[in-house]
Amino acid sequence: MLDLRLPIGLMFSLVGGLLLLFGLATNFGQRAQMYRCSLGINVNLWWGVVLTVFGLLMFYFARRAARRQRQP
Repeated sequence: MLDLRLPIGLMFSLVGGLLLLFGLATNFGQRAQMYRCSLGINVNLWWGVVLTVFGLLMFYFARRAARRQRQP
């Protein structure tokens, strides 16, 4: 049986990683001007970190549950 945490963890990790990379790529240079309207906070970077951590936690919990089911 497929644990729902596994695809959720993979999806959030993928989307979070993409946001994290985009936030890092636009953090420097002339593109950093777009963050003036959000009080200078790189929202893409921080939400990328949050989504990546959440996705990795879900993936970890799914792997831990699968390991516990295998043990007698």
